[in-house]
Amino acid sequence: MRVWENLEPKAVFHYFEDICNIPHGSGNVEKISNYLVDFAKEHNLEYYQDETLNVIIIKEATPGYEDHEPVMIQGHMDMVAVKKPDCDINMKEEGLRIQTDGDRVYAEGTSLGGDDGIAVAYGLALLDSKEYKHPRIELVVTVDEETGMDGARAIDFAPCRAHTLLNLDSEEEGIFLAGCAGGARVNYELNYDQNKVKGMPCKIRVAGLLGGHSGAEIHKERGNAVCLLARVLPELACGVTFCIESLEGGLADNAIPREAAAGILVTGYKAKDGNCRIDDQDFKESECGLLIENTIARLNKELQNELAEKDPGVLAEITLESIGERDCMSEERSLVITSFLNTIPYGVQAMSGAMEGMVETSLNPGILKCSQGHFHLGISVRSSLDSAKYALINKLKSLAHLGGISAEVTGEYPGWAYRKDSPLRDKMVQIYEEMYHQKPEIQAIHAGLECGLFAQKIEDLDCVSLGPDMKNIHTTEEELSISSTERVWKYLIRLLEEM
Repeated sequence: MRVWENLEPKAVFHYFEDICNIPHGSGNVEKISNYLVDFAKEHNLEYYQDETLNVIIIKEATPGYEDHEPVMIQGHMDMVAVKKPDCDINMKEEGLRIQTDGDRVYAEGTSLGGDDGIAVAYGLALLDSKEYKHPRIELVVTVDEETGMDGARAIDFAPCRAHTLLNLDSEEEGIFLAGCAGGARVNYELNYDQNKVKGMPCKIRVAGLLGGHSGAEIHKERGNAVCLLARVLPELACGVTFCIESLEGGLADNAIPREAAAGILVTGYKAKDGNCRIDDQDFKESECGLLIENTIARLNKELQNELAEKDPGVLAEITLESIGERDCMSEERSLVITSFLNTIPYGVQAMSGAMEGMVETSLNPGILKCSQGHFHLGISVRSSLDSAKYALINKLKSLAHLGGISAEVTGEYPGWAYRKDSPLRDKMVQIYEEMYHQKPEIQAIHAGLECGLFAQKIEDLDCVSLGPDMKNIHTTEEELSISSTERVWKYLIRLLEEM
């Protein structure tokens, strides 16, 4: 029995449930791509699947609409696949445990993937239906939008004729997006030597944070677990010497990290009667342990006080283990990495002067990994101004140079400039006002959308992004409104009938 079979619109939730049953995190999209191809074959529709696994499915116009301009409907097939620490789902191989509660659908223990599975479900339902009239529809479903828009870069629009695009990658009903920021990823890399070190192993953990989308929610100033961990380590370095065994935090550079952890080996401490080493005979474990625990307890209180209104669940804690030997980074390199991480900026760097309340430039350290001789930090940079984007990237490169770390820029994508004259937008506003007796909001957003890349490939592209209400995307608290999904469905049908 299907979980969502009684939800309306039935066709949309039917296909969304199919999508949720197929693992489709970024970089793991072969099964979902082939599912789309199978759909096209079953419905005798023209389709194209490229080497990147992008899929284009075309449905010709209904009788009487043959001379109308074709419409492209677009979404991406990958999701940000995150789960709670106690969730036993293998998200690379298993589907989601979907649930319904009142007006919301969600996934138990994991993200839902409404961003952007609901767009794909809308597209399939539109192609499947025979109950409405429409011009030629070109459904374009791209891969790996969440990790660099690789599908949008690679796609060839040769099979398509549309110069009008409905992007269904938005999360607020009644808000039409007509512009977005550009961005890039800065990847820090370092290979380092490991040596056997004797000391007291400690596990430091920062957790309990809300996280969220690094574009849409960066202005809320929520805590970034990677950056908070980077604040904790230098505080410890004031009282003890240590070697880094491991660092880990975040799952995607476009998601604000909710949890981060460091494994360190304390090799010495600053005692009242002078510096002591772990291998000294007069080493006092109780004094060193008390020093470390007091430092973490103080920082925990400070963070909870600072984030009381913005991220009230923040927690910093430490676990001490018995003295032993571990493979670690050297003390000297550990101190450099500790200092380097503590210099990395985070959050809003500038607000827009052209649009009140909109973020202009920001960055998010989203993925931290350090173990077995390799250090990696991935940072998402966004800006609506190319000059500001490149200035921030150059600042990050300069920090890398000072730390003796390499920096590579990948996944760069252009912004999507606001179009002053847009027949599509005018038509959408008109229909929305007729249906709901109120004006929709027209906005540009700080998050990145694929529309900028599409505009570089399709001449004179007229594009608007829309979607149903979703909350907490890219987190395990993600949810989608059922009633909003139905209203947007009815709006799409009316829009296509009048285009």
